[in-house]
Amino acid sequence: MSLDVTKVAADGLSIVVILGTLAQALPAIAAAASLIWTVIRIYETKTVQRAIARWRRLPAPQEPSDGQS
Repeated sequence: MSLDVTKVAADGLSIVVILGTLAQALPAIAAAASLIWTVIRIYETKTVQRAIARWRRLPAPQEPSDGQS
């Protein structure tokens, strides 16, 4: 349970850092760290993980056959 609270707090802080940077109140390094954190969190979501798994299961494209063997 405390891990979920920590993640939610970090997500909130990440959003605050992004907004603060857009308002030019925080340094660019903090914005980059926040952006990286946000991308990682989005990547970890079930929706993105399902999409990636579906994409990996797609068959490889077949090369066209020209009729010659």
